[in-house]
Amino acid sequence: MHRGTILALATGIALVATGCASGRLPGSAATHPANGPDHASIGVAVADPTTQPAQLPTAEVSPAPAGQPGSAEVLGELVIHGYDIRYEPMDLTVDQPGPYLVRFINEGAIIHDVTFEDGTLLSAEAGETVEAVVDIPAGGTTFLCSIPGHAPAGMVGTVTVTGAAPTEPAHDPDDHGGPPPETAVAADPNAPAPVTHDPIAPARLEGEVHDIELVMTERLMTVAPGYQQLVWTFGDTVPGPVIRVKVGDTIRVTLKNPAENQMPHSIDFHSSQVAWNDEMRSIAPGEELVYEWTADYAGVWMYHCGTAPALHHIANGMYGMVIVEPKEGLAPVDHEFAVVQSEWYLGPQGQVTDLAKAMEAAPAPDFVVFNGVANQYVDAPLAVETGSRVRIFVLNVGPSVDSSFHIVGTIFDTVIKEGVHLVRGNEGNWGSQAVDLAPAQGAIVELTTAEDGLYPMVTHAFNFVGRGALGLLQAGDGDPTN
Repeated sequence: MHRGTILALATGIALVATGCASGRLPGSAATHPANGPDHASIGVAVADPTTQPAQLPTAEVSPAPAGQPGSAEVLGELVIHGYDIRYEPMDLTVDQPGPYLVRFINEGAIIHDVTFEDGTLLSAEAGETVEAVVDIPAGGTTFLCSIPGHAPAGMVGTVTVTGAAPTEPAHDPDDHGGPPPETAVAADPNAPAPVTHDPIAPARLEGEVHDIELVMTERLMTVAPGYQQLVWTFGDTVPGPVIRVKVGDTIRVTLKNPAENQMPHSIDFHSSQVAWNDEMRSIAPGEELVYEWTADYAGVWMYHCGTAPALHHIANGMYGMVIVEPKEGLAPVDHEFAVVQSEWYLGPQGQVTDLAKAMEAAPAPDFVVFNGVANQYVDAPLAVETGSRVRIFVLNVGPSVDSSFHIVGTIFDTVIKEGVHLVRGNEGNWGSQAVDLAPAQGAIVELTTAEDGLYPMVTHAFNFVGRGALGLLQAGDGDPTN
């Protein structure tokens, strides 16, 4: 199943919510007819989809093929693939202005179109391929899907002429309705690929006294494809390492700020009870401190840097999870995962996150993610056996946006949220569909999958799903039909 189809499953509710919008953004020249387009009336040639393999384009522009309609008149061919809800590629480049044959291949599950600023409209049902000649002006142009709700959800793109400044996007760059976010930070095609963060929860530490070393680093990290930030970390990862103990244990953390760092840092364990102006004090590069505490209460807890401004240190990657089990431990299950929801407010490529963005009274993050990287568990699903018992430790570190943690197609039969316990097999057989977590709140959820298949993991605040808060739980081989 294509990644775009999975995104459609997760964003469907959001599209219903935005469906009352016109779907026509400022600067667009056409809207979608109420009963669908008449291909003949708008001069769109419809190709037999069986003769057009559903493959991603290997190049943005290719020479017009011999014998292709209009090939003697056009300068080249642009291939755009449509998925639910996005285009690939979104940004195309041509060498010179003039007429180009545009081929639109709809590989999504629903109807989509490509509407250019000059009014040219290519509309295709699911599985169809359509084409038309479009005149690309010297300043470039933009395109979008004019079906209500699709452009705000992310179906927009640009065509740039080499050496010319691209035209302004045809949509409001402050519209935060869907993926990918409009930002002043341009994607870098040469940015390293993101590194997948291991979601498997670690085993509980043995013994009753634990000496842990946490080295704080400042390094580059790709937080989403094409976007690299200079992050601050605990233990060289974002999020920092999961610390798992039991009630009554003593934890002694040696916190080190290497001399090569530029910033003072600190640490605040929400699972501890210590004075703020003692172990939570900031240390300069080259310094270290020992933070000792006793795990008095069970739960899923946040730790983070508290150095002023704490908002910036958290938004720039300095956070992690502590799991404190009851003294008697947790019942064994088949699989355990640790999932941390957080936000990225992009700064310039290769620099720290934008504090001014993060300080806005109405939070508008560029990405909302699980375990530090946008959409990483779409391509690398959390794999389980069908019917197996799954436990997920969930933490929302914010710093500012609430989470509504939900896994499509499942019901949580056990939930422990901030000390409140929904017990499996309770009288009345109550269950939970989503767990609401404000910033710095955590929970434990348990579930089983009913059949082989893919189960999208999202925040049910669907305006953030397309911004990276999407993953997959894969049961069995992921195919419910075999």
